Amino acid sequence: MDSGAFGRAQKPPKVAKVKNKTPAEIQITAEQLLREAKERELEIVPPPPKQKISDPDELADFQYKKRKNFEDALRRNKNVITNWIKYAQWEESQKEIQRARSIFERALDVDHRNITLWLKYAEMEMKNKQVNHARNLWDRAVTILPRANQFWYKYSYMEEMLGNIAGCRQVFERWMEWQPDEQAWQTYINFELRYKELERARSIYERFVYVHPEVKNWIKYAKFEERNGYIIGSRRVFERAVDFFGDDHMDERLFNAFAKFEEGQKEHERATAIYKFALEHMPKEKATDLYKAYTIHEKKFGERDAIEDVIVSKRKHKYEEEIKENPSNYDSWFDYLRLLESEGDAEPEIVRDTYERAIANIPLVPEKSFWRRYIYLWINYALYEELEAEDYEKTRQVYDSCLKLIPHRNFTFAKIWLMYAQFEIRQKNLQAARKILGTALGKCPKNKIFRGYIDFEIQLREFDRCRTLYEKYLQFGPENCTTWMKYAELETLLGDCERARAIYELAIKQPRLDMPEILWKAYIDFEIEQEESEKARALYERLLERTQHVKVWMSYAQFELTLAAAQQEDSLLAVAAARAVYQRANRSLRSAAQAVGLDVATNKEERVMLLEAWQAFESDYGDDKALEAVKNLMPKRVKKRRRIQTEDGSDAGWEEYFDYIFPEDEAAKPNLKLLAMAKAWKMANETTTNNETSNDENVQNALEPQPGASTSKESNLSEQNVDRDDTSESSGSDPE
Repeated sequence: MDSGAFGRAQKPPKVAKVKNKTPAEIQITAEQLLREAKERELEIVPPPPKQKISDPDELADFQYKKRKNFEDALRRNKNVITNWIKYAQWEESQKEIQRARSIFERALDVDHRNITLWLKYAEMEMKNKQVNHARNLWDRAVTILPRANQFWYKYSYMEEMLGNIAGCRQVFERWMEWQPDEQAWQTYINFELRYKELERARSIYERFVYVHPEVKNWIKYAKFEERNGYIIGSRRVFERAVDFFGDDHMDERLFNAFAKFEEGQKEHERATAIYKFALEHMPKEKATDLYKAYTIHEKKFGERDAIEDVIVSKRKHKYEEEIKENPSNYDSWFDYLRLLESEGDAEPEIVRDTYERAIANIPLVPEKSFWRRYIYLWINYALYEELEAEDYEKTRQVYDSCLKLIPHRNFTFAKIWLMYAQFEIRQKNLQAARKILGTALGKCPKNKIFRGYIDFEIQLREFDRCRTLYEKYLQFGPENCTTWMKYAELETLLGDCERARAIYELAIKQPRLDMPEILWKAYIDFEIEQEESEKARALYERLLERTQHVKVWMSYAQFELTLAAAQQEDSLLAVAAARAVYQRANRSLRSAAQAVGLDVATNKEERVMLLEAWQAFESDYGDDKALEAVKNLMPKRVKKRRRIQTEDGSDAGWEEYFDYIFPEDEAAKPNLKLLAMAKAWKMANETTTNNETSNDENVQNALEPQPGASTSKESNLSEQNVDRDDTSESSGSDPE
């Protein structure tokens, strides 16, 4: 039967199908159900019936049943202490003290470590004024459980309430032998103070601060002495506390309290000495509050120097915190070192040690941007050793260490090399200075090192060395125009003009220069100073072969104008020469405009600049006819509009701009129109030649202007007549 039962397929349990799964309109919570049940009082339990006992037999029967119930409960589980306590309290209510005492004793046999059981037992004895029983019970309790502070508190309280002061003191003494917590000692001290036993309280404090050697307990002891008028004793307690904790376990709370005590006694010098002693021997991070208290004290009672010392100490502490948080914060190191150096009585060893700590924080990334601030630590260190400490050998060691540290293959600092060389010069050691700069040029040649080395040799009047250095410098950077100019200036000062001219010639022949215009100007000025006007004019001509810049033309014209005045020649010739330069410049710029197109804005600006300079020249030196001729060349300034296109080629609207229309360009437009018509006629003839097989009518039509040719001619004319169309647009017509 079992196998058949298990063989049959079990049907799944039926689950009630919920047709409507939407939530109810009114939601009912469990809290609401409980509230309604409480309001309707659905769980009312009727009170037990009251029984009145009228005779001793009935009382005995009631007591028998009650005791039987209690005993049955204890037999079921004797480890439930609450049953024992209820049983004993019921016997107490029946005035059966002996029975209650017996029940408590039986309970103690079951669990003698239960604190509640002892407390209930002792409370019963005290409530029934059984003093000796209670005293014996407390003795047993504190003997069995000496670490239970409740027993000692209640025992001492009972003895004090009974007026047994000696017995209470004896209880406290027994308690203190177990070295309880701080509150127990404080309770004992308060007990003695209630009865004016100051000496006993002092002796308790003496034992207390050694059992619990904490700063706050020593401070309490000192305040106790101060509160009771023992000022010397309070000071002695503070001093003993300082000696007790020593230098290894110093606490700012102790020194702060000690200083405030002395301040309260008007002993300001003592307070200041305490503050200084603590700040000198304690770590800075553990003396924050002490710094604040010291500052406030000095502001109240100190002198100006003392206040400044406090502020300096506080700033030192601040910098130490910043450096500890971020050792690579070089700005904090600079401020800290500047503060140490500003102190008049600062020891060199302290400053030197701080510098060593600062330079030990080498940047981790070998990039010059991260080393720029760091390298100034070495510079300041070297300057301090040289100027303040006057230790020249140490200064030389600082420079050597710095140069060994810098990764010269990646980058270098020319300032360090130059300062090291200047230091050796101040020490009158020229050979060492030259060796340093030569090493710098060999390891990491830089423009600044070359210039510094050359200036150094110039000051020493070693011109042959200067020439050698300039040659090396030019090999290092031949595109540097400033180097060529300085080299030529040196030769000029030495009176060797041919060498200077040769240097300029080599310079302008270089394939690549950074500032060629400055170099050419310097070369021309050199020839002018040497009164070589023909050579200067030749230089202008050579320069114009390379560039047609308007400023070159203007400078050329000014040169021709001032040349005659300098040589005291006829001014008319000078004016004619300058005018000829302006005319050449105008023709050159106009031909350049025709070569690149009429719509080049830069070319037009240059032409306008040239004409304005020419007009100013004619107004100063020319006659009315020449001035009128230049005015006729001046362009008209018109406002135009043009389309703006974005990067993707879409139309972005129109913008206004100013354009210049030159009379010479306007006069050339009819010729351009004639050329366009000739081109159209030529195209028509070519079409006629290619269509020889057509009839006469077609030939005659071919000889006439073709529609396509007309269209192309009109388009060409429209392209060539840009200025006229733009002018019509500027007159106010719609561009569309």
